[in-house]
Amino acid sequence: MNMYVSNLGFHTSDDDLRKLFESFGQVSSAKVITDRETGRSRGFGFVEMSSSTEADQAMSKLNGKEIEGRFISVTVARERESRPSKTKW
Repeated sequence: MNMYVSNLGFHTSDDDLRKLFESFGQVSSAKVITDRETGRSRGFGFVEMSSSTEADQAMSKLNGKEIEGRFISVTVARERESRPSKTKW
């Protein structure tokens, strides 16, 4: 199950995110999204867990939890909506 994690601290790394969720089960992947130009965290990321039961437990325990002084939000990730391509003039 793929989860969307928002309101992350800007110092949170992929490894920090993985460790946070590993206490609930096996994490397949954990990725903090960064700005392409600056390389800084954009404050959100994605975590994938192989077991939906473990993912549900992680969501219920971590959603609204204070991490680094911020209350994170953990929800089921939705498929990315297609956007019209940007045209350069």
